[in-house]
Amino acid sequence: MILKLGAQKVEIDAGELVSYQVDGHEYIHQKGSPGWRSSDTEMFPIIGPTAEAKFQVQTPRDVAIQDQHGLLRELKYELISQTDIEAVYKKSYVARTPIKNSKHPEKSNKQFLYWTYDFEFEKKFELTNNGLEISFIVSGERDTPFMLGYHPAFNLVTKNPVVIAEEHSISLAQVLAVGSRAFKVIGYEEVILKDKNELRIRTEGFGNFMLWTEVPNMICIEPITFYPYDVEQKHLHEGFQFLTESSKTFKVFISVNS
Repeated sequence: MILKLGAQKVEIDAGELVSYQVDGHEYIHQKGSPGWRSSDTEMFPIIGPTAEAKFQVQTPRDVAIQDQHGLLRELKYELISQTDIEAVYKKSYVARTPIKNSKHPEKSNKQFLYWTYDFEFEKKFELTNNGLEISFIVSGERDTPFMLGYHPAFNLVTKNPVVIAEEHSISLAQVLAVGSRAFKVIGYEEVILKDKNELRIRTEGFGNFMLWTEVPNMICIEPITFYPYDVEQKHLHEGFQFLTESSKTFKVFISVNS
């Protein structure tokens, strides 16, 4: 699916953002390039690894079986609506439904995953004159526990890109040095990626970022509600927030600084 507005062009494949171009410059990491097999995904209803906790996550309702970053990525998006500048997708899950784990058996001994609550997860792309707006709407019963992270990968074309979070400047070397744990940027709703151009990533509802890459040609700038490596895996539940109403909306705004 292609969305267009002025000099902006977005390509979406089954709910995955595979291209965001402005004036012909590609800002999204391309599949097949070194670094990662995807271009974006979501981390839900947990963020972080679970292997050391035997893939068990404690919820108020019982123990759930979750692999790294949750089971949402194992579900397929359904296209709900589309226009020339907007597309809306949705995933739905019924509590305790076993979901086949794509990491089994190579990276996990759990063939099936499950969560202990129903949920609906909506993802909306909208091009505006100011850039690309991506909304995530989490719906479920009151007090449903969850964490949310958005995991987009951005293309790098210079040797010394930096990520700016107010007074902090984070180099690519610093992110590479942290490795799989990801570099934490806590307490910020906006960062700027300075590469060939300046890409601004602003959020609503997340409150934090983490940065990850293993190669110099891409970087994942990930809005998160909780940084999972601050606790032991068996204590991941400490990072939950809870639905206080029937739904909660989180937003990510991506724009090019002129």
